[in-house]
Amino acid sequence: MGGDRAAEFNSYATDSVEEAHAAIAAHYYDLRLEVAGQVSRFATRLSVVELGALTVGDIRFGTEMRMSFGEPGVYHVAVPFGGCFSVQEGRGDVEFATERRALVFDPARDIHVDTWSADCQALTVKVDKAAVLRQLEVLLGRAVRRPPRFGPYMDVSRGPGLSWVRLAMWNLRELDVQHGMLSHPMIRGRLEQTLLEGMLLATDHTFREALEAPPPPMRPASVKRVMDAVQELPAEPYDANRLAAIAQVSLRTLQEAFRRHVGMSPMAYVHEVRLQHVHQRLRAAAPGTTTVTDVAHAWGFVHLGRFARRYRERFGESPSQTLRAE
Repeated sequence: MGGDRAAEFNSYATDSVEEAHAAIAAHYYDLRLEVAGQVSRFATRLSVVELGALTVGDIRFGTEMRMSFGEPGVYHVAVPFGGCFSVQEGRGDVEFATERRALVFDPARDIHVDTWSADCQALTVKVDKAAVLRQLEVLLGRAVRRPPRFGPYMDVSRGPGLSWVRLAMWNLRELDVQHGMLSHPMIRGRLEQTLLEGMLLATDHTFREALEAPPPPMRPASVKRVMDAVQELPAEPYDANRLAAIAQVSLRTLQEAFRRHVGMSPMAYVHEVRLQHVHQRLRAAAPGTTTVTDVAHAWGFVHLGRFARRYRERFGESPSQTLRAE
């Protein structure tokens, strides 16, 4: 997460379908946007605040709409303040969002919205999948092989779901506040982190039981020293002996401590951290600016076949697919 920038605000008001499409695509996804109701009532109003890993928006169209899109690599949370809409992911069931329950989906497949009502105004939050994974690892205190899979709904009528929606909306209300708290990068970064953590605590997903389990015992200082060093300087040419020297214990002691408290060897942890950096770099790369080979070598992966196999096991796709996805 980037904590060195202030939040960025944008507002749009247009009666043009083309302009509405361009505004939505600029902040969310390229999509098919179709007016299903009275064309004369079409009037898009969109407010957006960019919070690093999250894009928080408030949108209405003034008439019935249909739309579809697909964008691998992000989650999406959407809840109407009035009216309703439905979402179908791929060939799955049609799910309806209401004021009491948000829809949570991962548009790795085509998403279809066929029943956006004329009176619908919705909070819509795009969330970077890699950022959610990193925040989950922080909460669990260990590496996670697969991103969480979320259930279709978030209960926003009470409890943490209601708090999450209110916090997301607070960011939009700051749109008209000059030199407000969101102009301070430190505050923006904390709100970004809180919304990421809140999403994990307010929804059902594949790691919910692990998050609710008692916290693991404190890691030994030797393990923490190595993890801190690798996180700070992941591209350094580490080997097992150097890691043991950083830990200030014997290699055998360090390996056993990592096995018990991290679930992998010290060098496996180094590779895991580097794989995450490669994944981030490939996702962020503009088309034609780099290659998988260049990025892999930059992060110390010399054997490309072994690297590609580890990458696919870790992220569920090949490095070249990640590079093309952006």
